[in-house]
Amino acid sequence: MSDLLRELDAVLESRKQDADAGSSYVASLHAKGLNKILEKVGEEATEVILAAKDAERDGDREAMIAETADLWFHSLVMLSHLGADSRDVLRELGRRFGLSGLEEKAARGTRP
Repeated sequence: MSDLLRELDAVLESRKQDADAGSSYVASLHAKGLNKILEKVGEEATEVILAAKDAERDGDREAMIAETADLWFHSLVMLSHLGADSRDVLRELGRRFGLSGLEEKAARGTRP
């Protein structure tokens, strides 16, 4: 799994650095700037919520999974735009692993 994320990080970084905005969706997002990227993240988050509600009602998870993939993708574009990548998120998840959610949440209030 993390191999796929590393490959995706590399492709996103390459598109950010070298691709033409006219021929690359990722490059076009970077060219439009952070606000456009954040708009896409918000749009995809809303679509995940709606698809999850539909999945609960209908039992069909395919749309929910597809929308979650879109959300993850656009979140990775956001991270790339801001100089981070999936490894940073995985490190943070690793740091939290084994903590209760309540302990972790309480600890966040004391971090800078």
